[in-house]
Amino acid sequence: MANRDGGSGSLGTLVAGALIGAAGLGWWLLSEAERRRSQQRRDSSLRLNRLSWTGDEPVGARADRQPLREAELQDKVHELNQAIEDVRRQLESLSTQN
Repeated sequence: MANRDGGSGSLGTLVAGALIGAAGLGWWLLSEAERRRSQQRRDSSLRLNRLSWTGDEPVGARADRQPLREAELQDKVHELNQAIEDVRRQLESLSTQN
């Protein structure tokens, strides 16, 4: 009877070890999945930041510079508005000539 109790104790230890191992594997798989999701979010954020940069340079060329400041943006908007106004005047003068 002593052998039988020792065998069931070994079986219990084996089952407990298997459960602990499975739990550890599950925890590791979940942490790896979270790490990958986090990396994807960082990569997406970097891509969005690169897309928000302005200028004539390729997207990757401005990676070391900061985005345009508010005053620079206002100056660019003002320049664009002036260019639009010039084109509008030219179109009006063309339409009055015909």
